[in-house]
Amino acid sequence: MTTDVKAAERRLGLWLCAPAAAFMLLVAGWPILYSVILSFKRYDLRFPDDQAWVGFSNYATVLTNEFWWTSFGVTMIITVVSVAFELVLGMALAQVMYRTLVAKGLLRTVVLIPYGIVTVVAAFGWFYAWTPGTGWLAAMLPDGEAPLTEFWPAIGIIILAEVWKTTPFMALLLLAGLAIVPEELHRAAAMDGAGRWQRFVRITLPLMRPAIAVALLFRILDAFRIYDNIYVLTKGSQSTGSVSILTYRNLVSGLNLGIGSTMSVLIFITVAIIAFFFVTVLKTGTPGQGGR
Repeated sequence: MTTDVKAAERRLGLWLCAPAAAFMLLVAGWPILYSVILSFKRYDLRFPDDQAWVGFSNYATVLTNEFWWTSFGVTMIITVVSVAFELVLGMALAQVMYRTLVAKGLLRTVVLIPYGIVTVVAAFGWFYAWTPGTGWLAAMLPDGEAPLTEFWPAIGIIILAEVWKTTPFMALLLLAGLAIVPEELHRAAAMDGAGRWQRFVRITLPLMRPAIAVALLFRILDAFRIYDNIYVLTKGSQSTGSVSILTYRNLVSGLNLGIGSTMSVLIFITVAIIAFFFVTVLKTGTPGQGGR
């Protein structure tokens, strides 16, 4: 009897979710499928009559192009370095916000201000700050220095802008993870002589693992699609463009739907692989709901 009730509830749940699932497939599935179809065609809007099915030719063209791999390398550098800094700084901010005893609401509001600013607006702030003649940061450099016109300084500034903008988001996710760590365990460990660092490494971090994995997943996926900061700060000059910038140039500026769609599909595949790794291999779950 109990089994029949559970089966009926499961069927009811599926029927209730079916309209939303169908709508999501229609809204999100069709653009992806259309991009995949375009990626197998020679389709340039400058020559609309010259269309043909070319199979994997566009993929061979993109994957053997040095501009694609340069952009892919830049994207990976920005993603790995910025997310690493954000994890460390976000954990420190989360600890401060969680442990502080006075003005908790004010502190959390102040910390979250950078994340509330529109990305393009924040990027223009960094752009003018580092531009000689108008920027307070550029004024600290020797005369003639223009960091946004050189590769590594520009990459560093892009990473700095990313870290400044999204560390509060990382801190907010980690703060939710801190809230599920029982204080009783910390008090028991302290009575056994464990120091602050030992309690953090042996109690806090293991229990926060699902929250850390979720925070990393969200930020890595977001950082890999970086567009706004690069477009405003360097416009991709000096080989600082990401895969999103390169795709935009081929798809929108260049009007080459075939090559641009191929790049879009490759970005989608990379993002799907990252998500699959976190969800399946690392068993990323919602904190407190069975994630390891």
